[in-house]
Amino acid sequence: MGVDVVTFGCRLNAYESEVIKREAGEAGLDAIEGGAIVINTCAVTGEAVRQARQAIRKARRDNPQARIIVTGCAAQTEPGTFGAMDEVDLVLGNEEKLKARSYRALPDFGVNRFEKVRVNDIMEVRETASHMVDAIEGRARAFVQVQNGCDHRCTFCIIPYGRGNSRSVPMGAVVDQVRRLVENGYAEVVLTGVDLTSFGADLPGAPKLGRLVRTILREVPELRRLRLSSIDSIEADGDLMAALAEEERLMPHLHLSLQHGDDMILKRMKRRHLRADSIAFCEEVRALRPDAVFGADIIAGFPTETEEMFENSLRIVAECGLTHLHVFPFSPREGTPAARMPQLDRGLVKERAARLRAVGDETYRRHLSSLAGSRQRILVEREGLGRTEGFTLAAIDAGGPGDIIEARITGHDGERLLAAPLAVEAA
Repeated sequence: MGVDVVTFGCRLNAYESEVIKREAGEAGLDAIEGGAIVINTCAVTGEAVRQARQAIRKARRDNPQARIIVTGCAAQTEPGTFGAMDEVDLVLGNEEKLKARSYRALPDFGVNRFEKVRVNDIMEVRETASHMVDAIEGRARAFVQVQNGCDHRCTFCIIPYGRGNSRSVPMGAVVDQVRRLVENGYAEVVLTGVDLTSFGADLPGAPKLGRLVRTILREVPELRRLRLSSIDSIEADGDLMAALAEEERLMPHLHLSLQHGDDMILKRMKRRHLRADSIAFCEEVRALRPDAVFGADIIAGFPTETEEMFENSLRIVAECGLTHLHVFPFSPREGTPAARMPQLDRGLVKERAARLRAVGDETYRRHLSSLAGSRQRILVEREGLGRTEGFTLAAIDAGGPGDIIEARITGHDGERLLAAPLAVEAA
């Protein structure tokens, strides 16, 4: 059976799952009888933790002889929860999961209750290693971790307690990683981190994300596409803005950690921006890069949110010109300040999330319609499907994974663009 990794959550987790697969294999888990299943969890919402527990139970039912290891942010923040599950053989923290020795420590997995949980204090971790991944299985694009952890303490967020304080990968190691992935055939690389725009603050000279972006594009001229994962717009530096304006290989899609559209709620969330800052940022980027496309994370039903406050979130979708929404119904996470605030009725929270998603769906359909008749360069992810430079999903019957197709957009089906190929730029 080998090592099977089940991944929940963010792009950083997807990247780390490749490291887990390699390290666990090096430790010999791919050779044990019955195989091993690693559940790499997410802790961003209570629902994410519930889904992880459900996946663990299913994995045990389907694979009664397998060794089941649970790791990731939920394992880091709630080790006791997973350690108490009979289906689980081993619980590893976020730092431990990336080291072969963590899997070697119990070669026969003869664990007892006291050995089962191996989760250290993530706040004591001071460095983020450059885990070199030569390929990311089944993907046309590759993710490169350049930062981990977060120094901010938003009142709703449990993630700093799962990831620790902010720490960055040195620029030279990042460039080496990107170069190796390009040599292995990847057309697009995505820079990822927990708080990506805080990159560099802990490195000598405190380089910012913009400098890293420009260095990668200069030092790896063969790289055809560079993309950023979620960013905090208030931390965007001058070099990053200049790169957006000047570097065609830097993709014109930015996913913003927006979270809300009302100033009072943003203050109660302990965010560092106001709604006017977000609107101004999107306007500035569009002035520099007219084809820019924006996505955003928005939470519905935050404690104390009134209908008027919620409507400010509905309005900011149009005011920022957002087209790719990730909507989260507020989920109280034990240990966070927001969990102690006056909560809204769960039915109301879900209803507001549904209304916000409906606005996002309509905005996305308008975005699809606006691209009809345009020419787009589409990176094929798998047969028949790819994404534009603006990260819009497109159906295209040409090329293979990693190919970039010049195409004309003939319409859409409500979920994806319909593209007619004009030319193939082979991987």
